[in-house]
Amino acid sequence: MPEIEKYGAASGSEAAGIPAPEGAGRRMYVKSFGCQMNVYDAQRMADILAREGFTRTDLPEDADLIVVNTCHIRERAAEKLFSELGKLRALKAMRAAQKKETKLVVAGCVAQAEGAEIYRRQKAVDAVVGPQSYHRLPQILQQANSGMFIADTEFPIESKFDFLPPPSPGQIRARGVSAVVTVQEGCDKFCTFCVVPYTRGAEASRPVESIIAEVEALAAAGVREVTLLGQNVNAYHGAAKGGPAVSLAGLCERISKVPGIARIRYTTSHPGDMDSNLIAAHRSLRSLMPYLHLPVQSGSDKILGAMNRRHKRKDYIELATNIRAARPDIALSSDFIVGFPGESEEDFEATMDLAAAVGFANAYSFKYSPRPGTPAASLPRQIPEAVKAERLLRLQALLYEQQRAFNAKMVGRTVEVLVEKRGRHPGQIVGKSPYLQPVQMEGRPERIGQIVRAEIISSGAHSLFARLLPGEASNEAFP
Repeated sequence: MPEIEKYGAASGSEAAGIPAPEGAGRRMYVKSFGCQMNVYDAQRMADILAREGFTRTDLPEDADLIVVNTCHIRERAAEKLFSELGKLRALKAMRAAQKKETKLVVAGCVAQAEGAEIYRRQKAVDAVVGPQSYHRLPQILQQANSGMFIADTEFPIESKFDFLPPPSPGQIRARGVSAVVTVQEGCDKFCTFCVVPYTRGAEASRPVESIIAEVEALAAAGVREVTLLGQNVNAYHGAAKGGPAVSLAGLCERISKVPGIARIRYTTSHPGDMDSNLIAAHRSLRSLMPYLHLPVQSGSDKILGAMNRRHKRKDYIELATNIRAARPDIALSSDFIVGFPGESEEDFEATMDLAAAVGFANAYSFKYSPRPGTPAASLPRQIPEAVKAERLLRLQALLYEQQRAFNAKMVGRTVEVLVEKRGRHPGQIVGKSPYLQPVQMEGRPERIGQIVRAEIISSGAHSLFARLLPGEASNEAFP
């Protein structure tokens, strides 16, 4: 087991000598920031803590244990964390005055990057745990009960997936008919703007059988759609019993044979790992949805080189062409960073030109912000904030227009919609199109879990509005 850092007595309820609550009365509040993988990690932490007798609460003031699961991708992630911790420190003091003990744990990528610095800046924190170590939460909490601050941010030799308890059918049903499953973690690409190799470690793929067992459990509890997650998911090469390593294309094929699973998605991909087998899988596997998130980041070869993206502009455009040749109805989404150090107006115009040439159904765009410890943070020619903001507005206007046009083209079409939940209005249900668009329509809640045929009657900026077509549902409802 990796070495765990220990520090002096924590402040708050421990110092006051308040006994910890016992048994099933203990409640946990888990707050997660950032990507879908953080959503998955938060769910698995809740599964672990449920085994220890904790029940979920939506109110942090009612929680005996608060876990803040952090993300380091967004701008000023550490500052936002400490702002959140300031509020939780006050909440912890309030509960202490009521003779209630509260444990406060910081998890995730900011925890990995900042480590014990979090405790040095905020003494209300009882423990810090990295994204590869949260399977040890019960032991960490037990040690923290002694009044010592615990920091576990090593990259353990053992895989956390070997120790995570399976969620119960009830927990799965409570999360809905769509689920996320981490299949790959870490990245070996070392893009100069990215902290992932430092917070999540080197690329590692889960064994095929482990993933299939998890998906089968999800399907048995009524899940109809799974999204396979990885920082660089299309680099997946998982070990398989009695055979060679399996690629992401092979994994999708195996998952497509799991009874009950009707839809498969995956994210996030690197253009350099989008091989011919995976492209062919989009043509041959009906359950593999016609929607692909493929980050490009920039349309300038100079900036792509400075980012260490390992692909050029022409490579990306050619890749998009090949994907669409294999699956003509596929929709692409992407990520863009504007204002990277050294980006000239000409470089930015190259990005605008690429976005216009490829065409995206959806896209995420951000101003570059330095991440401490990454090579790009110390590059010369950092772009003024006003210039970054102006460029971002121009790019977002183009991307928004593409998204609006894509949604508008759906009007009049009949699509299959996976119904996921009740709508905000009585008699309304909400589902998801094959292209990841929210679809709102009138219908009975018994339709939840079914894939229904619907005619799109109008579109908004982010949603579609549909009329449920008569006829038999294509499958059984969510139990």
